[in-house]
Amino acid sequence: MSRLKELRLEKGYTQVKMQMLTGIDQSDYSKIESGKRYFTFEQCRRIATALNTSMDYLAELTDEKKPYPRKK
Repeated sequence: MSRLKELRLEKGYTQVKMQMLTGIDQSDYSKIESGKRYFTFEQCRRIATALNTSMDYLAELTDEKKPYPRKK
């Protein structure tokens, strides 16, 4: 299971909920989650914000789920 799907399910979100939170069309989100499509930098940023994680975690550059401190 991809990290993206794992995080989404941990939050109890559906792909439609992710569409509402990120503005990424559900069919595109589904393709990103299944690995059939890559996300853009902006899409990655939106997904990381919605799932309260870091872009590095989504890109598998770290195993730390917690996001970095964000600017206020």
